[in-house]
Amino acid sequence: MSSLSAYLGLFFSALIAASLLPAQSEAVLVALLLDGSYWPWGLLMVASLGNILGSLLNWLLGRYLEHFRQRRWFPVSEARLIQAQRWYRRYGRWSLLFSWLPLIGDPLTLVAGIMGERLWLFLILVSVAKTARYLVLMFITLGLT
Repeated sequence: MSSLSAYLGLFFSALIAASLLPAQSEAVLVALLLDGSYWPWGLLMVASLGNILGSLLNWLLGRYLEHFRQRRWFPVSEARLIQAQRWYRRYGRWSLLFSWLPLIGDPLTLVAGIMGERLWLFLILVSVAKTARYLVLMFITLGLT
């Protein structure tokens, strides 16, 4: 596999994994780290950037999709949306530090957009969370201490 295609594959798997679609970027990152042919810090940067941009897409969707919440095709039920908004109001923006978690992380970034979270703060919190997750995974995979 060429270096460019490996990095692009990692980028897109991380971007898709951060969307509401199911995907596992961690497996791609671990495979590339174990291969040993790629610069680990470069892989970390590419995976983090893809995952952060995927979360940004969720934020943008939340920001503009909420205007259509009364439409029949709206992807989230009214009850689930209200539940998510209550949860976000209760735990606030700091819950974005858990945006790396499976199942709840991606919807959290969508709700942050719906709730009008400031973009700069959203990006800082999500960047810390997403990069820290990949950094821990990199250290575990490579046995670095």
